[in-house]
Amino acid sequence: MLRLSRVLLERLRACTEASARNRHWRKIAELSVKFSSTKAAPRFRRMDYQDAVCTLNTLQTNASALEQVKRERGHPELQLQAMRGFLQRAGLKVEELDRLNIIHVTGTKGKGSTCAFTEQILRNYGFRTGFYSSPHLVQVRERIRINGQPIGKELFTKYFWQVYRRLEDTKEAHGGSMPAYFRFLTILAFNVFLQEKVDLAVIEVGIGGAYDCTNIIRRPWVCGISSLGIDHTSILGDTIEKIAWQKGGIFKLGVPAFTVKQPVGPMKVLQERAEEIGCSLSVCPDLEEYESEGSLRLGLAGHHQRRNASLALQLSHTWLQRHFLTDPASSSPVEFTGVSPAPVFQPSPAMIKGLAETEWPGRNQTLKHGPVTYFLDGAHTTRSMLACVRWFNEVTPQHERNAGGSVVRVLLFNATGERDCAAMLKLLVPCHFDFAVFCPNITEAIATCNADQQNFNVSVENMLTRCLDNQQSWRVLNGQEEKPEAELLIGGGLPLVAERHSDTLVFPCILSALQWISQGRDSVLSNPNKCIIPLKPSINAKAAPLREAVSIHVLITGSLHLVGGALKHLDPALNS
Repeated sequence: MLRLSRVLLERLRACTEASARNRHWRKIAELSVKFSSTKAAPRFRRMDYQDAVCTLNTLQTNASALEQVKRERGHPELQLQAMRGFLQRAGLKVEELDRLNIIHVTGTKGKGSTCAFTEQILRNYGFRTGFYSSPHLVQVRERIRINGQPIGKELFTKYFWQVYRRLEDTKEAHGGSMPAYFRFLTILAFNVFLQEKVDLAVIEVGIGGAYDCTNIIRRPWVCGISSLGIDHTSILGDTIEKIAWQKGGIFKLGVPAFTVKQPVGPMKVLQERAEEIGCSLSVCPDLEEYESEGSLRLGLAGHHQRRNASLALQLSHTWLQRHFLTDPASSSPVEFTGVSPAPVFQPSPAMIKGLAETEWPGRNQTLKHGPVTYFLDGAHTTRSMLACVRWFNEVTPQHERNAGGSVVRVLLFNATGERDCAAMLKLLVPCHFDFAVFCPNITEAIATCNADQQNFNVSVENMLTRCLDNQQSWRVLNGQEEKPEAELLIGGGLPLVAERHSDTLVFPCILSALQWISQGRDSVLSNPNKCIIPLKPSINAKAAPLREAVSIHVLITGSLHLVGGALKHLDPALNS
C-alpha cells in the first residue's frame, strides 16, 4: 500500500499549519492533539444538547486506550465486571434490565437491519418499543429510539446529565474512572428505556458478543445472530470460527436463540456454544418458505435483506409467544437438543406490514436530487461489499434507462479501522466508475461541524494517508501507472486535496467531495447556508463530464460514518 512520501507529508503538514491560522481550520487541525480525551470534561454553565454531546465526546476512546482494551482481552471477564460497576454507579442494577423484555441481536452483517425489522413488527402490534443501535449516522441520539424515533434533544439532554453526574460524582472513589463512549451510551440507553417504561427493548450488540458491554443482560427473551464474516479481527479473532465463538457468547441458559444460515465452520461453533451454555438453537428458513399469499415485500432494498427479515420474523414471533402467555415469567426454559430448523408459520398482517414499512437509513438507500442520484450503503467488509455491489448493479440499470441520456458514475469511498480496503475496492472495479473520489470521514472542514460528527480516535493526518492509500489501490486495480509524487490541487488555505490521475481525487472532507461531484446541480448542496469550498480552475476543468452528463450516479460506501456524514448534507431533515 502507498505511504505518503516524506516530501508530500512535509507539504501537507506545512499547509495544515498555515491553514490552522484561519479560525475555521483551527478546529480541524486541533483534532490531532485532542486524543487525551478520557480526562474529566469541563463543567458547562449551560446544559443544552450540544453541551451534552461535547461532554460525551470527552469519553471517546483514544488510540492508547484502544491498545489497552486489546491487551485486556486476555481477561475479558474484567470488562463485563467493570460495566456492571459503571451501571451500579449510574444508579441501576443489572436485575432491573430483566424488566426490559430484551431481544438481543449480534452478527457481522445485517444485525442492525434485523433489529429494525423486529422493532417495526412489534411496534405494529401496539407495543412501546425501545431500540438501541450503533453507530449513529448524523446525530448521536439516533442510537436510542423509542417507538422507532430517535429520542428528542430535550429527553437526551435530561437523561444524559442525570447519568453523567452520577458517574462523575462517584469517580473519585473509583480511581477517577469513567466509562468509555460506547459503555456510557449503553448505560444511558438502559436508563432511558427503564425510565420511559418501554414494553420491550431491541438491543444491537456493539462488537462481538461475549464481552460486549451489552452482554451484561442476564435474561433476554430471545437472541439472534445474523450473517457472520470477518471483521474486528484484532478484538474478535482472525478466523470466522473465532468470531462465531464471540458472537455465540450472547446465548443465555434456557433462552431460545436463532441464526440465519451460516457456513459449516461457524455453524458448528455456534452449535457448541449453544450446547455449552444450555439453550436451543434454530436456523431460520428462507423467506420464500413462509406461508404467505404472494412474496413478502420488504422496506429495505437488497437481496441479502431477506435473510435479515426471516430472522426478524422468528425473533418477533418467539417474543410474542412468550408475551401472550398468562404468566411470561413462568415460561419453561428451552434446552439444547441440537440445531433444528426454525418453524415455518404464516406471518400475521402486522408482521407483513412491519416488514414492508421498515426504514433503516444508510443501508441500500437511494436519494434522487434532480439530475444527481445518490446510492448509499454503509458496507464495510468484503462480504457486505459484495451485497452492496449486487444491489447497486440491480438498481442502477432502471435509473440509467430513465435518465434518457449520458450518465456519469462516481464512487465516493472511505473505510476505517483494520478493514481490507484493497479487497473492497477490487469488488467495486467491475461497476465501471468514471471517477473515484476519496475523502476522510470529516463532514466539513469548518468550525461549525457539529459535535455529533466529531471523532477524536484518529488524526487528520492518518485519515488522509488512508485516503491516499485507497486512491493508489484504485489506480493499481485499474491498471494505471503510479506517479512519483502526488500533486496538491488546492492552495490558499485548502491544502489537503491531492490527485494522481484525472479520474481519481482525494478531498479533505465529505462536503468538498460532494460539492465537486454534484457541480452545483444538487439544489440541497447549493444551499447558500453551506460553505462553498474554492477549487483550482484545473480541478473544475476535470469535472466537465459531470457538468455535461444528463445524470450523475454516485455510490457512497465503505463506511457507515462516511454515509452518515454524507446524509448530514444530503438529507437536512436528519439534522432537525
